[in-house]
Amino acid sequence: MSGKLFSWLLTIFLAITITSASAQQPRKIPRVGFLAQVSSSAISARIDAFRQSLGELGYVEGQNINFEWRDAAGNENRLNGLAAELVSLNVDVIVTAGPTATSAAKKATSRIPIVMGFDNDPVGSGFVASLARPGGNITGLSGLSPEMSGKRLELLREIAPKIVRVAVLGASTEPGNDQILKSTEQIAKAFGMQIQYFDVRQSKDVETALREANKGRAEAMVVLISPVVNFKRVEIVEFAAKNRLLGIYPLSEFVDSGGLASYAPRFTELFRRAANYVNKILKGANPAELPVEQPTIFELVINLKAAKLIGLTIPPNVLARADRVIR
Repeated sequence: MSGKLFSWLLTIFLAITITSASAQQPRKIPRVGFLAQVSSSAISARIDAFRQSLGELGYVEGQNINFEWRDAAGNENRLNGLAAELVSLNVDVIVTAGPTATSAAKKATSRIPIVMGFDNDPVGSGFVASLARPGGNITGLSGLSPEMSGKRLELLREIAPKIVRVAVLGASTEPGNDQILKSTEQIAKAFGMQIQYFDVRQSKDVETALREANKGRAEAMVVLISPVVNFKRVEIVEFAAKNRLLGIYPLSEFVDSGGLASYAPRFTELFRRAANYVNKILKGANPAELPVEQPTIFELVINLKAAKLIGLTIPPNVLARADRVIR
């Protein structure tokens, strides 16, 4: 056999061997971390929407995607450790279920892409440089919370024009809270309302806040979004019913639990759209160049049972705009 023929055969043999070995190596399945402060059961509808959307994009768990689910079950002190755990697992993307979780993920990594399921105010929170060009490893969805607080006060005014004293429950530890509160105070002043703000950073603060609101003769209550108030939502809506307060809430879950009304983005839709970000990032997109999107679908939910309990008649023009009415 000539030297040239031997070299040619050896080259072919090596090429076949390398190709065969490569084909036998298992393909790396991307892993997506999901981080929430509240328990997964409390946001199960959002998680289902996220997973369903990924399924529609062609992802099948165990075949071309895997998940690492982490939730702090309402305990904010656990979030930093859970975020660090996801980073140590070297997941390909971290999806956060709210601003506090995003803050923990941001502290844990500047390398792994982070997709916000929603955030109150991504620019004000310091998560992104701008909505159009995030500029770092974080992108995702904005919940337009500063604007929403004004809409809720406007709704309150339409339902009960003579309302003056309004208790506001929020958490100063929640990223974006300062901007939301500032917007709420400005609009309340324009409406001739008096705002009394209660900082509920821990679950135990809720009972104190409600008691003080009652002492201050509050006529209505506006709740700002935070894991703390979400965790205590049943206690809050029961207090509102008992003390005949008009409660306007940031999540429809409050109304499902017996609250009067909520006006908010459709959060399941936001989490569906979060799946699109995950898909783009797994295919090589740079989160720094993926614009933060704002909600396009909003829901007004009204509970007529709750209205009846406090002797309130919802004006027909407000009722006609409701996306869902609990009778």
